[in-house]
Amino acid sequence: MTQSTANFINIGERTNVTGSAAFKKLIVEGNFAEAVNVARQQVENGAQIIDVNMDEGLLDSKAAMRTFLRLIAAEPDIAKVPIMVDSSKWEVIEEGLKNVQGKAIVNSISMKEGERQFLDQARKALSYGAAVVVMAFDEQGQADTAKRKYEISKRAYDLLLGIGFPPEDIIFDPNIFAVATGIEEHNNYAVDFFEGVKMIKQNLPYARTSGGLSNVSFSFRGNEPVRRGHALGVPVSRHQARL
Repeated sequence: MTQSTANFINIGERTNVTGSAAFKKLIVEGNFAEAVNVARQQVENGAQIIDVNMDEGLLDSKAAMRTFLRLIAAEPDIAKVPIMVDSSKWEVIEEGLKNVQGKAIVNSISMKEGERQFLDQARKALSYGAAVVVMAFDEQGQADTAKRKYEISKRAYDLLLGIGFPPEDIIFDPNIFAVATGIEEHNNYAVDFFEGVKMIKQNLPYARTSGGLSNVSFSFRGNEPVRRGHALGVPVSRHQARL
């Protein structure tokens, strides 16, 4: 993944069956030709990375990932941008890494199941030359406070550097929880995200950060102008958070 001098890198998320009903319908129906056009539209609209996810119960996710990635690899106007291989199942991610063109980004790994699985997956990603998104998630659950976001990220950072992972290929996602929900305990979520990112930037050299703006939009159901504000997906940046 080449270093960008821009503050943000936009990630197109319309090629994600869990986030786009239209894309899901195309994939489930086997209309891969039109699905490829969705990826093309994302790039034309300014996406600098596209996120590909095939996690759908009605699909053979590995086969769908393999087919789609091979098709877009044959399209120069799409293949010019990096691919974020996205799945909650490692076997699907690895299938993507076997079929993607160029340097990929794994979305995602975490310490949810402990250090052993985390490092095993990190080593495999490293063997494919891929960067990784690391969620702020450990054996105790997702990080909600700034302190926890940083502590989990620091622990993961040290582990990854210990196996020779390039720090510039580590992208921390400190979790943007829903805001403006009206629930009192959620009131500090935005501040916690900003403060967590600040600590990561100050203390974990060369690491990048990311945040899912779609999570924020969940709080604005019914307010379509606001929800459409994240139409391209979420940005990623070495210098600041994706907000």
